Amino acid sequence: MAELLLEIFCEEIPSGMQARAGADLQRLVCDGLKEAGLEFGDVKNFAGARRLTLVIDGLPEKSPDVSDERKGPRVGSPDKAIEGFLRAAGLKSVDEAEIVSDEKKGDFYLARIEKQGRATGDVIAEIVPKVISNFPWPKSMRWGESSKWDEARWGIDRWGSLRWVRPLHSILCLLGGKVVVFELDGITSGNETRGHRFLSSGAITVKDFADYEKKLRAAHVILGSQERQKLILEGARAAAKKANLELVEDDALLSEAAGLVEWPVVLMGSFDEAFLDVPPEVIITAIKKHQKCFSLRDPNRPQGGKRERAPAGQAAPAQVASVSEPAVSDIGKLANKFILVSNLIADDGGKAIIEGNERVVRARLSDAKFFWDQDRKVKLEDRLPALKDIIFHEKLGTQAERVERLKKLARELAISVGADPDKAARAAELCKADLVTDMVGEFPDLQGLMGRYYALDQGEDPSVAAAIEEHYRPQGPNDAVPSDPISIAVALADKLDTLVGFWAIDEKPTGSKDPYALRRAALGVIRIVRGNAVNLYPRGLFEKYMKLFQPETPYNDFASIADDFQNFFEDRLKVQLRDDGIRHDYVDAVLRLRSSQTGLLSTIHRAEALNSFLSTDNGQNLLTGTKRAENIVEIEEKKDGKLLEGFTEPNLFQQDEEKALAAAIAEATKTASAAVEKEDFEGAMTAMAKLRPPVDAFFDNVTVNTDDPKLRENRLKLLNQIREATLAVADFSKIEG
Repeated sequence: MAELLLEIFCEEIPSGMQARAGADLQRLVCDGLKEAGLEFGDVKNFAGARRLTLVIDGLPEKSPDVSDERKGPRVGSPDKAIEGFLRAAGLKSVDEAEIVSDEKKGDFYLARIEKQGRATGDVIAEIVPKVISNFPWPKSMRWGESSKWDEARWGIDRWGSLRWVRPLHSILCLLGGKVVVFELDGITSGNETRGHRFLSSGAITVKDFADYEKKLRAAHVILGSQERQKLILEGARAAAKKANLELVEDDALLSEAAGLVEWPVVLMGSFDEAFLDVPPEVIITAIKKHQKCFSLRDPNRPQGGKRERAPAGQAAPAQVASVSEPAVSDIGKLANKFILVSNLIADDGGKAIIEGNERVVRARLSDAKFFWDQDRKVKLEDRLPALKDIIFHEKLGTQAERVERLKKLARELAISVGADPDKAARAAELCKADLVTDMVGEFPDLQGLMGRYYALDQGEDPSVAAAIEEHYRPQGPNDAVPSDPISIAVALADKLDTLVGFWAIDEKPTGSKDPYALRRAALGVIRIVRGNAVNLYPRGLFEKYMKLFQPETPYNDFASIADDFQNFFEDRLKVQLRDDGIRHDYVDAVLRLRSSQTGLLSTIHRAEALNSFLSTDNGQNLLTGTKRAENIVEIEEKKDGKLLEGFTEPNLFQQDEEKALAAAIAEATKTASAAVEKEDFEGAMTAMAKLRPPVDAFFDNVTVNTDDPKLRENRLKLLNQIREATLAVADFSKIEG
């Protein structure tokens, strides 16, 4: 068994592409090996700034010999059928095939294919160039002789036609310590790599992965992204602790920083305290976006004031209030310091690197402070006319037109969620105004949040300001849902306007494509409804608000579109409940009872109650009894050619078990229906559970298909009433197993 070591060495790979590239390299090479019949053991991939590395253990010396038989067409078949068979089997003529007789099918052609195994090195020499040549980079470049600017930039002395993310320099490929020789676009594979761009020089010759990893580490290259992330995080935490500060941790930034360096060195810089008057999210975003730096918070800097240092030997002065300092964020008070990650061990301890980063950070924060100061000079409502110049969608109008719709929706929804209608309408009116501020123009990720800051600055009600920020939530499965009634009303209005609008213009998700994130919007509605005990009716809402978009739609088309809208929400609901561990068929059993007046929250609660009920012995036994009753009734209905519906005749009951079951069904139906009216679904399930003993007793002691036709029909109708009774809570026929 041999080890394959493959390294593709190039110029800097964008950090965001590295993890996917490492996984793609592993997948494509492994798929090629499997297709060739080669088995292998452990596989690891490593992705970094300048290299993709793959190591595969346990490869055999050669692929196995293959013996196969391929059945062809019957003798005398059309020439085209025979030619296709020969081509697929790799035969030159029909004389190379055997003729085999079959008693039923007659004579037919048979190809016996014998393939000798190939040396693993030869297989790899074919696979790797194909993988590299067809690598699925999101963006790639072709490096040609006409690109003199690229030649000066990258220092490339070789040009070809290969497309790669950045100029490709070398390919290391070893199998069992020996070079797998191949050539690709002028590059010949070998056993050499390079270390750190600045902390190492010259080629490094390796013999296997252990040797490769050891020598690269000595050349200041850490292969694993996770190890680099760990070193950065530990270094940043230690530096923060030493300065009596706390790191503002950011997993995405940590991953990105680890992709920018091969030998991480953590350093700390600072900026002028005057910039702390800017909202902390702006500072964090500015230094993250432009410099890939981490922010630090100061636990000793209380809310509403700046910490001043005391002269030596004196007590610390009282806190100085900062009137302009916002008091919105729950991030905590930031320090005027930041963590940067260098790719160098500098002779001066990183002093020049820190100073360079500080200059850039100072410039970026100066811009941010300018935006902050200038934006507050214009009130949000005075920015509304500018929304007329922003197209939301060519068929749905401008953001200004959308705001008018949101005001109406939010005002109406406010009543349902217990919010002040006037405040909800005010929040909806201002919720998009920050889109035309300088700050959001520079940092789009801060939309909503900056609107909240500006609203508070101009004296808006705090709940209105909060709704401006929170109306975008939830933006993902881990994002919090709004809980204030005004925020709920505006958030629902925003998502429903999007959903109904795009349904109205027939721009719905298809397959895996969802360019307007409508699935996410629907899941957001479901999460808001669930998290705040708000009952919404998707089809009813659609019927009402569709008129804002398509008032002239014919009724038949309207009904069809509304049904499709309801189905879309039901599919999203299945996804949400499935993630919560509720089986899809349980959800189907509940949705089978739907109507335009079935609320999302009611459906969720009913599905949860059904899930709990069917996890008990009573629930499972009643399910079994109900399905048995359904099967018997369906079989006999087909046999008789009529539906066995309607009331039973009590005077035909002959056995105590019949009477007991009829009485139990009547009582359970009455109790369950009353419970469902109150949306007490657990109570309804409890009522249904009482059917289990009489159902079991009936099947144990009563013969349904008796010779007396009237008695038989009466008993079948009684069984049908079991099915009808359970429909008060769910359609058990939809439940599998």
